[in-house]
Amino acid sequence: MLEDVEKILVSQEDLAKRVEQLGQEITKDYAGQEILMIGVLRGAAIFMADLSRAIKVPVALDFMAVSSYGHSTSSSGVVRIIKDLDEDVKGKHVLIVEDIIDSGLTLKYLIDYIKSRDPQSVKICTLLNKPDRRKVEVPIAYNGFTIPDYFVVGFGLDYAEKYRNLPFIGILKPEIYSH
Repeated sequence: MLEDVEKILVSQEDLAKRVEQLGQEITKDYAGQEILMIGVLRGAAIFMADLSRAIKVPVALDFMAVSSYGHSTSSSGVVRIIKDLDEDVKGKHVLIVEDIIDSGLTLKYLIDYIKSRDPQSVKICTLLNKPDRRKVEVPIAYNGFTIPDYFVVGFGLDYAEKYRNLPFIGILKPEIYSH
């Protein structure tokens, strides 16, 4: 797997440090409150696990699985809900946890979908923000790293279900995904 990575973009150490900082920011902003963290499967699972341990207010965890990529390297814009929430969001402070935001299309759909269920608040926390690919703006409350338009893998991010377990964010060699 390592031979498929062109270079490391965000090191394991920088990821750990930034996740801890995000946890502190979220803890401060939600002091005295509870959070329902909603992870977008599968990519956000590793980030969300580490982030939840860095937050020092009560958190509940839930997950949604959506599809807009398939085995492609870019979002189709058509969102399918594969796994819906188990928790009721009504009246709760919801924190949507994403691995990466590029076009914003999937996340915009999810925000509207969750807001239709009457939560008290909805905020977004993303590990990676790729603004060069943005097609619709989404309100990011907590941003791990802003990155250029590279195809990245690791720390939960995949290509064709591979590379999620890399402990860093790496740039995938183009010859791996461009055939």
